[in-house]
Amino acid sequence: MPTQLKYDSHLPKDENLVYIVNATAEVPGAEFSPEEQKYLAAQIENKNQLVVINRYIYRIYVVIITPKPAFYAYHEELRKAGFNLQKLLQTDKVADIYLRDVTDSKASLYLAEGLFLSNYQFDKYKTDKSAAFFLKNIIITDAAIAETEVTEQNNLLLGVYLTRDLVNEPANYQSAEQFAETIVAVGEHAGFQTEVLDFLKIQALKMGGLLAVNQGSLDPPTFSILEYKPENAQNSKPYLLVGKGVVYDTGGLSLKPTPNSMDMMKCDMAGAAGVIGIFYALAKNQIPLHVIGLIPATDNRPGGRAFAPGDVITMYSGTTVEVLNTDAEGRLILADALHFAKKYDPQLVIDMATLTGAAARAIGREGIVMMSNAPEEIREKFKKTGENTYERLVEFPLWEEYAEHLKSDIADLKNLGGPEAGAITAGKFLEHFTAFPWIHLDIAGTAFLTAPDNYRGKNATGSTVRLIYQFLTDQVKKAQ
Repeated sequence: MPTQLKYDSHLPKDENLVYIVNATAEVPGAEFSPEEQKYLAAQIENKNQLVVINRYIYRIYVVIITPKPAFYAYHEELRKAGFNLQKLLQTDKVADIYLRDVTDSKASLYLAEGLFLSNYQFDKYKTDKSAAFFLKNIIITDAAIAETEVTEQNNLLLGVYLTRDLVNEPANYQSAEQFAETIVAVGEHAGFQTEVLDFLKIQALKMGGLLAVNQGSLDPPTFSILEYKPENAQNSKPYLLVGKGVVYDTGGLSLKPTPNSMDMMKCDMAGAAGVIGIFYALAKNQIPLHVIGLIPATDNRPGGRAFAPGDVITMYSGTTVEVLNTDAEGRLILADALHFAKKYDPQLVIDMATLTGAAARAIGREGIVMMSNAPEEIREKFKKTGENTYERLVEFPLWEEYAEHLKSDIADLKNLGGPEAGAITAGKFLEHFTAFPWIHLDIAGTAFLTAPDNYRGKNATGSTVRLIYQFLTDQVKKAQ
């Protein structure tokens, strides 16, 4: 059973609880004895940020926060405080924790977010589960926060958990067909519809990018179409999410090295997993938006009929592409999905993909590379949402000169640019298949971490779920 975020307006006695206090204000007297107030004041003066008061039958954990001029930085400090708190609660074997904010803000929501995300673990295949996390329930008690806000946040964070689970799942348990079956099951539980196109339907549609990448595999590809359309949807044109679903990437005949590369390639479907987590949260929270998701899925292997460098393939759009590197496969399956998106006349298309090592090398694990042809107003709102959720975005240009990098001698395009601007030329390749407002997110640096990074943890992070969910729900709030 995963962690649950709950609301209870009643603060019980003799239960483990957390107080959030302001380092620049006086210690509130009602909650603490004179001796405790004196002790806390000394801790604040020493710039301690987490203090424990042991009342023997229960503990009080005091999180001391200094407000920052920028709300997004203040909220991120609260999330990180949740990470530090989780480590202490785990040591103390605390199962239920109550949160009370005495700063007259909604700090509990952000502290709970960091605490919740820090409490994730993937132990599905461990026989010894003795190291399992103890924390089960995080209970917010603040009158300034509505129960509906807590429920919404719980469903969103469970969507992040779901995305992490899918990315952490070993490839030998998650073929494209198994992945599609999971999407159907999640939809039935959460409340969205899924149509799965099998190999014959993909072949009939002539999705040449997806079919080419799949040629070396023993397992057939799938193309999943997710749709969430409540009766009260406010948008006349759907928002459309596209996720790269390469369930395992060897690089194909352009074989990757194993250390620090192929050994992590079960994560190459993190974009698709993000789409599923977002749909889960939207449907569970009954957000009044019409949203469609497209997930092309396959593995990329060097089997007997694998596509090869030098091949020319015809995409779903009719565009011909010269293949120079079979490890530049994600853009091929995404291109088919982006052209397929045109039929829905979408309001905005957002694709997310672990697309290029170049993106990770450019800005590291600290941010997401973004490219877009959408109007500036949309791009700026999206980047602002990235700041608010701390899934920060760095926009790269799509200048026309980059198209020169993709010119082929024998086909319309080639699937690889030159040695420079690799993340940009990958985005430029995708842009060729768009005919609508579009945002491209390269999450190669953020989706899967080889070392722990506070509340994002180690391995799968659930990158983009909070970002895109927040962006979409903001569109509802503006319409109301």
